[in-house]
Amino acid sequence: MKTFYTVSIIGYGAYVPLRRIKAIEIARIWGKSEKVLPLEEKSVAALDEDTATMAVEAAYNAILRAKIQPNEIGAVFVGTESKIYTVKPTATVVAEALGITPTTLASDYEFACKAGTEATQTCIGLVGSGMIKAALAIGSDIARGRPGDELEYTAGAGAAALILARSGIYEDVAEIEGTYSFVTDTPDFWRREGQIYPMHYYRFTGEPAYFYHSREAALRLMNELGLKPSDFKYAVFHQPNSKFPQEVAKSLGFTAEQIKPGLLVPLIGNSYAASSLLGLTATLDIAKPGDRILITSFGSGAGSDAMSIIVKDGIESKRDLAPKTMDYITRRRYVDYALYAKHRSKYNK
Repeated sequence: MKTFYTVSIIGYGAYVPLRRIKAIEIARIWGKSEKVLPLEEKSVAALDEDTATMAVEAAYNAILRAKIQPNEIGAVFVGTESKIYTVKPTATVVAEALGITPTTLASDYEFACKAGTEATQTCIGLVGSGMIKAALAIGSDIARGRPGDELEYTAGAGAAALILARSGIYEDVAEIEGTYSFVTDTPDFWRREGQIYPMHYYRFTGEPAYFYHSREAALRLMNELGLKPSDFKYAVFHQPNSKFPQEVAKSLGFTAEQIKPGLLVPLIGNSYAASSLLGLTATLDIAKPGDRILITSFGSGAGSDAMSIIVKDGIESKRDLAPKTMDYITRRRYVDYALYAKHRSKYNK
């Protein structure tokens, strides 16, 4: 999919909570073996943090890098599966806090872990059609995992934001070369109204859901653009755990070095709607002008969005205008399971 006008990322930002819990601490509580843990540790949102506050932090960093006035942003979309209200948009809260309201389009997006890239594609379409000048896409989540379930080891928290505008109007960070989406009705993971924790079908999680959709979206995008894995400097895939993104990258012909900069899940867990966007922000933090980046998200239910991005000269002057993704990841304060349960209110659920 391509737009009438070329669209670029003009600003990007990230946020990861300070607190962490080690996987071995979770395993200690539930009597699990330390030899088969899916990651090292994960981020834990504090009592005063939620999807909206994290979205604001990430978006503020994106605005700093974009060098844009908030009232120039014509759309704000927040992708999440941990909304702060069942009925009331998170996007209006975020837009108000950032000074973007009232003359803007605002809405929440839901498609499990690809809600952030789904929001990004809508922004690309609105900007690329000439309807608005600039748009803000955010992926923000405080992931849920039932106590003792496998998901509890990987369900982390974080947010990432992209500001998109028509190429050449502002100083471009990276140009969107093309996008491709691939979806089916594959019931691998879901959470019904009123349920606190998601359910998942183990046999659908891997090949029928994650691998099939990720591969198809990435392959079809590359075929449409006439590209191959070696044409990309970096590749970012959705990170439900440490194993899946490495396996799908290898199956497509990408090397470990290509995916290394964006592979964050061992340190912060799966931040759901923010996962692949956080991998992209971390990659942009080190990328050079001319580098081509592939980002492929995955959302249960199931579907993937793939995008090809070419880094532009503006990255050099904008990179240091806000904290880098790794700045948030490397600062940490560890909590034990009791404090973690308090922060996530697990004792009354």
